[in-house]
Amino acid sequence: MRTEGPPLTVVMISLNEQHNMEAVLDNLQGWAQEVFLVDSYSSDRTVDIALQYGAHVVQRRFRGFGDQWNFCLEKLPITSPWTMKLDPDERLSDDLKSALVETIEAGKAAGISMERRLWFMGKPLPVRQTLVRAWRTGRCRFTDVAVNEHPIVDGPIVHVPGEIEHHDSPDMEHWLEKQNRYTTAEAIIAHQQSPLADSPLLFGTALQRRMWLKRNFARLPLRFSLLFLYNWLGKGAWRAGWVGYAWARLRSDVMRMIEYKCREMEITGRVPRARYYGPGRADPRVKQFD
Repeated sequence: MRTEGPPLTVVMISLNEQHNMEAVLDNLQGWAQEVFLVDSYSSDRTVDIALQYGAHVVQRRFRGFGDQWNFCLEKLPITSPWTMKLDPDERLSDDLKSALVETIEAGKAAGISMERRLWFMGKPLPVRQTLVRAWRTGRCRFTDVAVNEHPIVDGPIVHVPGEIEHHDSPDMEHWLEKQNRYTTAEAIIAHQQSPLADSPLLFGTALQRRMWLKRNFARLPLRFSLLFLYNWLGKGAWRAGWVGYAWARLRSDVMRMIEYKCREMEITGRVPRARYYGPGRADPRVKQFD
């Protein structure tokens, strides 16, 4: 996919994302210079749709988010001066596209941060995150962790207006299946005391405070009720009505599931075996990587 847009390549990773591919590629068409997709052997039409849109597709087995993203940065033949990370369930607003172009043309940043707004059950929530999602090609690497990978950019970060719409899952069945995989990975990290995306420091950066909370969450009294109230009241999810309430309640359930899975490992002495999702068969139309 080549266009007359900014000198920027969008990179995505995927597993069974056919429900998102047309919308995300429509959103990028006529804007991104190139789009790369690293697919983990999807069993649906993810690769078909990406190829139809002219995206550059390769396949590689998924071993962890940090590992997969570092592969993308190290091995993909990205030729543009800028690279952007995007998930298939995300869409760029027109304001964000314009701001990215202006910031890239200004030439003063090594990386760019932006706001991501969560959508749930097809409704926008007043819940936002600030994320670094674009950088000068060759100036970024990711923390090598199983989940919640974090980009480390060499140079100054500039924040831009506009937002990424994060549409998460098309329905609750898909959301729960995804959370089941996520909570297992997080429980294994907690059980094995594996390294986090950053040092867990209560009085450190925003990321370090999140890592401290993740490491110490199980020690907090009334933690699930407090987390629900933080998401519902503190983050303002109540403004989205019942959908906001459901999201806030489910976020505390996710943390409960992580804790229960970790306790199960302590009781049984067994760590869940690695499961590979998708058929594990190569698509002969695209390049393969180990």
